[in-house]
Amino acid sequence: MSTFKEMANDFLTQKNLAVVGVSRAKDSAANLIYKKLRDEGIQVYPVNPNMETFEGDKCYPDLKAVPVKPDGVFLMTHPETTLQVVEECVDLGVERVWMHENAFAGAANSSVSQEAVDLCQANNIKVIAGGCPMMFLEFGHKCMRWIIGLMGKLPA
Repeated sequence: MSTFKEMANDFLTQKNLAVVGVSRAKDSAANLIYKKLRDEGIQVYPVNPNMETFEGDKCYPDLKAVPVKPDGVFLMTHPETTLQVVEECVDLGVERVWMHENAFAGAANSSVSQEAVDLCQANNIKVIAGGCPMMFLEFGHKCMRWIIGLMGKLPA
C-alpha cells in the first residue's frame, strides 16, 4: 500500500487534472488549488455545472464534457456530489481521485464519502480520501502537513 506522500506525488505528476468544485467565490480553496496547479504547469480543467468560464478558461458542466480523459480528478464538493462524480470517474476510466478534507475542520469541511471511497477501491481507482494538494505545493501548507502529521491526522 502506498503512503499519502507517494499517492500525492503520483497524483500531482499527472499531465491532465480536473478540479470539480471551482466556485464563483473568489477565495474558495478549490479555486486556489486550481490556480496553483495551473501555475505549476499542469493542464487543469475546471468543472462546475453552473459556470461557463473560470479564470478565463472554459468551465465544464461535468467530467464527460472535458475534452480529454483526466489522469486525475480533485474533488471539493459535498460528499453526496463526490459519490456522483466518482460514479462518472468509473464510467470514464479515471485512475486517480483526490477527495479534499480540511484536517482541522474534519467532516464539517470534507468532500470524503465512504461510499465513494469504496467505489474507487472496487474499481481500482487510486483514491486519496482527505488532505489537500496544497500540502505539497506551497511552503506554508507543507509546514501544516508536518504539523498535521504529528497530530496523526494525515490520510492513511
